[in-house]
Amino acid sequence: MERLFDFSDYDQLIPLVQNSLIAGLLLGIMGGLIGVFVMTRDMSFAVHGISELSFAGAAIALLIGFNVALGATFGSIVAAIIIAIMGTRAKDRNSIIAVLMPFGLGIGILALALYEGRAANKFGLLTGQIIAVDDPQVIWLIATSLVVVIALLVVWRPLSFASLDSEVAEARGVPTKALGIIFMLLLALAVAASVQIVGALLVMTLLVTPAAAALRLTSSPLLVPILTMVFAVVAVVGGILLALGGGLPISPYVTTLSFAIYLVARVIEKSRGSFIR
Repeated sequence: MERLFDFSDYDQLIPLVQNSLIAGLLLGIMGGLIGVFVMTRDMSFAVHGISELSFAGAAIALLIGFNVALGATFGSIVAAIIIAIMGTRAKDRNSIIAVLMPFGLGIGILALALYEGRAANKFGLLTGQIIAVDDPQVIWLIATSLVVVIALLVVWRPLSFASLDSEVAEARGVPTKALGIIFMLLLALAVAASVQIVGALLVMTLLVTPAAAALRLTSSPLLVPILTMVFAVVAVVGGILLALGGGLPISPYVTTLSFAIYLVARVIEKSRGSFIR
């Protein structure tokens, strides 16, 4: 237990992770908002598929000495465009994602195997390195978060309509196909930013689990995104704060908190029905 929790030097450690806390807050807000549409559009599997190609892009960039953030973004956007264009039907989409995932993971692992630099850089692409967030990463994350959040707010109403009933929305003149492509590009940016911080293997902890928990508590179109953002921020920021008092990486804390929130939401749903309607 001493290895898991030791807060004796906590006051000295907090200032050292200021960038990490900012990153966690931004990821929680961005991931919470876009996670709502990930769930309503049944795109959880797509998040994982995009993250694998984002990982491949980041790993190749690391290997050739290119900007890792741009590499991750390029990989995410390529995956998102492929899924958006070729996966118009759920069955086709799942098949394409199932093909992309092992390809991206294989290419990424190959690039990391050839990379002769620090082992921490390799490990960080898979499980994250949020404790070591530097100023350029924070600036990149702020810019990405602003783009994603502002774009989501602009298209929120038509995207919500298209996500709930695409056929009716299309019949009423909503450009569902264009909105689908826009959403996939925004999801690609969110995944790329998340991979940079929490790693390719833990992206779903931010973009899926908080929204899944919120939807267990309420169906309110106002409360779902608010709860999702709160849950995501609590998981990431709480994970950082707990990791400071332990000798383990941040990943177990973030994933455990996120999963605990989901379990509590399930218990509340079972015991009381929907929290607020």
